[in-house]
Amino acid sequence: MRSPVGTYLRLVRAGFREQSAYLLAAFGGLVANATFGLLKVAILFATVRAAGGELRGYDLAEMSAYIWLSQGLLGSVNLTGRTDMADRVRTGDVAVDFLRPLDVQAAAVATDTGRRLFALLPRGVPSVVIGALLVGMSTPGSAWTYLLGAVSVLLGIVLSCACVYLLAVVGFWIVETRGLQILYMVASGFLAGLFVPISLFPDWLHAVAVSTPFPSMMMYPVDLLSGRVEGLPALLLVAQQAAWLAAAAVLGQVLTRAGRRRLEVQGG
Repeated sequence: MRSPVGTYLRLVRAGFREQSAYLLAAFGGLVANATFGLLKVAILFATVRAAGGELRGYDLAEMSAYIWLSQGLLGSVNLTGRTDMADRVRTGDVAVDFLRPLDVQAAAVATDTGRRLFALLPRGVPSVVIGALLVGMSTPGSAWTYLLGAVSVLLGIVLSCACVYLLAVVGFWIVETRGLQILYMVASGFLAGLFVPISLFPDWLHAVAVSTPFPSMMMYPVDLLSGRVEGLPALLLVAQQAAWLAAAAVLGQVLTRAGRRRLEVQGG
């Protein structure tokens, strides 16, 4: 018999291979990442210089690292709210998923994670390399921080997939979730630190951001990989990511089981 862990790892690999079929789309994403990265360099570098060369702890090198690392993660962290599971719930096709000998939530998150991991190769890493070569950036001071940063990136990707799954299963109650997806996209991108670092937020808004799982998806991995946070504070950020992931997993199980009892297949 195959182990359950091995089965879900195969789903991760299947999602990875599925996304690898769209190489031209990945190249287009890289062009977009580099273009918007250069635009952010012009705007945020001017902001740092206007502040005297340092803004809330960010100098030019750290700001550059923030820009290019966040652009590199953009294709892998799901901040759009879109997922195939939402359509399966809306149409009732999820009934077939319930008949399979797999946990529906774990299978959906594993497959989506595989797709998102692939984006690191044609979009994520090249975006960071382009930024390092054209602009330069700060880097961690130890190999341990790189390793911890890689773990943080993986947790951020899986957490984003788990949170989008929660959004999808709300469809058991409201059927159409596209409005929620748009709201999620606006809130998650802003609070995750996609546009500016959350350290630049006013204190009250920063408190709001860190009380949500969104910084754990993007801002915390960027802080670790840029060397901005190291040592014990870095471990605490990773622990916070793991805690949010555990909470999303538990809530997903609760909603999935409750939604299964409410499921109505449209058209019969």
